Amino acid sequence: MITEVATDQDAGTAQRPRRFRRVLIANRGEIAVRINQACREAGLETVQVYSVADAHSHAVRLADRSVCIGGPRPSESYLSVNALLEAARTSGADAVHPGYGFLSENAEFAERVEQAGLVYVGPQAQIIRTMGDKAAARECAMRAGVPVTPGSSQPIDHLADALAIAAEAGYPVVVKAVAGGGGRGMRVAKDESELQTALERAASEAKAAFGNGAVYVEKFLEEVRHIEVQVMGDGQRAIHLGERDCTIQRRHQKLVEEGPSPALSAELREQILLAATRLAQFVGYRSAGTVEFIFDAREQRFYFIEMNTRIQVEHPVTEMLTGLDLVQMQLAIARGEPLPIDQAAVTFSGHAIECRINAEDPDKGFMPRAGRLTGFVPPSGPGIRVDTHAYPGYDLPPYYDSLIAKVVAWGPDRGSAIARMRRALADFRIEGVKTTIDFHKRLLEEPRFIDGDVHTRFIKEQMWAGHPMQHLL
Repeated sequence: MITEVATDQDAGTAQRPRRFRRVLIANRGEIAVRINQACREAGLETVQVYSVADAHSHAVRLADRSVCIGGPRPSESYLSVNALLEAARTSGADAVHPGYGFLSENAEFAERVEQAGLVYVGPQAQIIRTMGDKAAARECAMRAGVPVTPGSSQPIDHLADALAIAAEAGYPVVVKAVAGGGGRGMRVAKDESELQTALERAASEAKAAFGNGAVYVEKFLEEVRHIEVQVMGDGQRAIHLGERDCTIQRRHQKLVEEGPSPALSAELREQILLAATRLAQFVGYRSAGTVEFIFDAREQRFYFIEMNTRIQVEHPVTEMLTGLDLVQMQLAIARGEPLPIDQAAVTFSGHAIECRINAEDPDKGFMPRAGRLTGFVPPSGPGIRVDTHAYPGYDLPPYYDSLIAKVVAWGPDRGSAIARMRRALADFRIEGVKTTIDFHKRLLEEPRFIDGDVHTRFIKEQMWAGHPMQHLL
């Protein structure tokens, strides 16, 4: 187990104690349910915001209070900073938890929450801003001694600069949006003739999606794995809580996550965990976050790609492996308390796998399918956890992501975790909408998945090879 990294001179300062008793949950769906549960166990009251489309949501039912913040579209409700702050004011909330998605990585929102005299349950606004800028985050990683892929250290302003960097790094290269995410504002160029078009398209897409057309260029590595390290910091000290392998994905959207990664040797695991902890320590990180890497299994090398400054969808994997409650740790750190555990006290047990069950039709290119859940019976039994906001008769709104539930299976080893997940998926009953359950059943029978021999394009190029909808993956 690695030791903690010494505090960098530029790291954040300790947070003064800040007590709060009522938390406004600025989110919806299963993460809102999860935050409600953590707050209840911590003795905190909850205020659940909701759009008119979520008036009958499970999160609203669980909360001590609820406030309608606007129309069904995210821009009318969950993305409205003014509406959320007004809800906090009228409900008497003195803290805000952003969950994931929506405004969870919006530095302006974090700043305005603090300016309103409320406690923001998350990292410092400046850290969100810095690490949300891919070029700035890459520079921080380099300064912290964390390996990055060959490429530009600053945004690209001219084609000539891009050509020079690409020539040095070697083709193919990828053009990425500085403010990007989820694969948007990303284009691959195989040679010089494709680079100008890639730059133009990536910049245009980034401008439309994020309001920022700045891009940078780096070496494009093929057939890599996606590995992320869960970190937790209190502004003075940072620790890691192990890694998760998020390689199974489509269009840069994760489908399955597991931990520990079946691809890492003990030596490489030590190195990647140390690198992530070093970066979190270097920036003086506070709250929960993840440091994301790509891993080249052929070369046995890993490279930093970004940092997510929020709780992750797949945090239950880490909770199953460590026995820790990450959301409660967030709440404690937001109160100004030091990390409740040191690195030496973090222990790991067994293997955990999470499958995201979405209201999507895999045979139609994973097209979302909103509708009423006429039947809903989640699995249970040893080693099984289900995080969900759904219930029988629930109407899945068409305005938000299609996640219905997250099924997490734990076992003493990877084989037993896979076996339990197969059993859980066979037991799961959802009626009324198409779901990805059968897709996950098929995936867990794939020999290469069982052997741990996959890469980020495995679904499209191997599992879905020859499928009529392959082009949509």
